[in-house]
Amino acid sequence: MNGAAGAGAGAAGADVDAARALAREAMEAYRDDPAACRLLEGYARRLDEPLRVAIAGMVKAGKSTLLNAIIGEEIAPTDTGECTRVVTWYRYSDTPRITLYPRSGPPRNVPVKRTVGRLVFELGGLEAEDVAKLVVDWPSKTLRDITLIDTPGIASLSQDVSARSTEFLAPTDAPSEADAIIYLLRHLHASDLGFLESFRDTAAGQSGTVNALAVLSRADEVGAGRIDALLSAREVAARYRRDGALRSLALGVVPIAGLLAQTARSLRQAEFSTLSELASLDRRERERLLLSADRFVRPGGPLTASPEARADLLDRFGVFGLRLAAALLRGGISDPTVLAHELARRSGLDELLAVMTGQFQARAGQLKARTAVVGIEKLLTDRPRPGTDAVAATLERLLASAHAFRELRLLAVARTTGLPLEPKLAAEAERIIGGEGVSAQERLGLPRDTADDELREHALECLRRWHAVAADPLHGRPVAEICQTVVRSCEELLAGVQPASGGRAAARLVLGPEPLTGSVQDAGDYRRAG
Repeated sequence: MNGAAGAGAGAAGADVDAARALAREAMEAYRDDPAACRLLEGYARRLDEPLRVAIAGMVKAGKSTLLNAIIGEEIAPTDTGECTRVVTWYRYSDTPRITLYPRSGPPRNVPVKRTVGRLVFELGGLEAEDVAKLVVDWPSKTLRDITLIDTPGIASLSQDVSARSTEFLAPTDAPSEADAIIYLLRHLHASDLGFLESFRDTAAGQSGTVNALAVLSRADEVGAGRIDALLSAREVAARYRRDGALRSLALGVVPIAGLLAQTARSLRQAEFSTLSELASLDRRERERLLLSADRFVRPGGPLTASPEARADLLDRFGVFGLRLAAALLRGGISDPTVLAHELARRSGLDELLAVMTGQFQARAGQLKARTAVVGIEKLLTDRPRPGTDAVAATLERLLASAHAFRELRLLAVARTTGLPLEPKLAAEAERIIGGEGVSAQERLGLPRDTADDELREHALECLRRWHAVAADPLHGRPVAEICQTVVRSCEELLAGVQPASGGRAAARLVLGPEPLTGSVQDAGDYRRAG
């Protein structure tokens, strides 16, 4: 971990500690209110748990397939059975276990059964609407740092199914159960924007700008399965990123061929052999074979694999995956591990995992702390009582002093009303406060392998530039307050990246008193937008 990363981790820990102390103070104030104490204990527990990331989207958007790709195992069912209509949590555990939580009655364990590698969920005679959630504890390394939550389809023909996801992710009277969300799009519909808007507008979801990521799923279908389909999908994703409505609701749009991503993480030796045989065929013969699904699985032909094995291969790769794998093998790849890694990269999975790491996991402490803080704020607002004024004052001080929260609030303003700066400066400000990721390199727009000395030089240059912007007498108070936040971000970069020879830490430049409430009236409600 370089210096800047270490500084970021320390800041995240401080935010979590402050939120934990706030929860303890609130519990003391509500000590004779059992319901309130249960809420507060829940917020406190979330601070010590992995970040919760929900996967949502319309029916058949590929949510379970993407979840399998992220985990690296095909465990989540991808059919349209009853289990896909239930909110399902995937958490880390040393031993596999599945727990069913009915809407009434105690939780119960259900058998851990797998069919063709995937889990089979038995609801014990209950209907999907009678099940509050399923919790799958699984020994996957990916789940050590993140809890993934699979949700039923939005805009389902069944209003009950859609309501289940909305109730879970965007409740009207409590914080969302998820700290962040990956939302799958096939095409940009009004219902997609409406859901993302509701996720942002809930009491605990007002920072949807900084905790929602859009994924253009099934990206291979954009190009009708052609080998260059992902190139077309990237153009569509770029157009969506520029869409004003979506840009205000999501950090970005990442195209991904979910089926190929899932398969690449679990490539089998027998499949590699059949793909190698497919790649060795004459080009005309290979193209005839891939002309349609029926032709590929038809008995006979040039492949030695059985029709059943070919059907399974087609189900796992799709026509796009088969064509891409054959092209890579013809291009010189001869090792199944190398092929699997290259398929994952070209599917868009590597890019998605990098964005998740840079935007979600790198600021996990801040996102979890913010969920707890906003939940406590709502409790204080809805159920005031003697003694809670002191808790509210502590909360106000935390919001005013925590720089990470100011970054999140300013990022929300940047993505909604925009910053009152010339375009080049506005884009730089958004990047420095973490709009493209929170590592020092991402904040400064530099390559990932940039050395610490060069990072420090660029951070110092940014600090001087923003000091000059703040000192410009033509700028009013809104710009000065924006500069305060950007300058503080630059200072934290400098504090985390010291010269190779050591030496004193960079002195902090303070451009006048820091705002206590973070209010930027002329640029939008800076505090409440976050």
